[in-house]
Amino acid sequence: MLRLNDARTGQAEPLPGGPGLRVQVLDGGGLRAPVIADLLRRVAERAGRRGVRVASVPSSVSDLWADHGIAPFEVVDVPLPDADVYVGGAGGQAGLWLDVPPETMGGGSFGDALTVRLAVLEVPYREPLELSEARLARAAERLDRWRGQVAEWATSPGRPMNRAYATEAEAALADDLDAPGALAVLDRLAADPDVPPGAKLETFIHVDLVLALGLVSAIGSA
Repeated sequence: MLRLNDARTGQAEPLPGGPGLRVQVLDGGGLRAPVIADLLRRVAERAGRRGVRVASVPSSVSDLWADHGIAPFEVVDVPLPDADVYVGGAGGQAGLWLDVPPETMGGGSFGDALTVRLAVLEVPYREPLELSEARLARAAERLDRWRGQVAEWATSPGRPMNRAYATEAEAALADDLDAPGALAVLDRLAADPDVPPGAKLETFIHVDLVLALGLVSAIGSA
């Protein structure tokens, strides 16, 4: 069951019942709030929610969101008054509220969009995030390594995905969108000598459908 920390109460709460889900991205959350809202949508859909509606107010940088793996949101002039979850902003809404501090720039530049997405996901969404040159460089190295490994595994015989690792990653994401925990699962999977390359490939692809890091982009180059 997907549970989120409601900043109004400080408690982990399950999503409201029903097949659908209404999510409102509030203004002032920088790039980070849309990334987290996109992750929430993907996690909810993986958990079986249908008709997940994500809305945002107009943004001057929304044309950059697609490059960061963010699927299009519905644009509304006024925030939804009846959303189930509000992401970012200053709170004060009736629905469950995710307090997502906007990112700060620490001398770095945004650079590769999916490297930035990974750097965002590497930090728990409730904690401050500085996109420094060092943090972006570490994220770029991690992303390049995974893409190279995925490309190499793609040349091996096909195998079913490793259900244990996939379940562990999904459980982390269902626990207040613990993306750092899910990323750590992928690191351990990549280093596990007992899992065949073909199974690693399928598991990485399965998890990346939620993380949206473009991990298959180097396939064909190995």
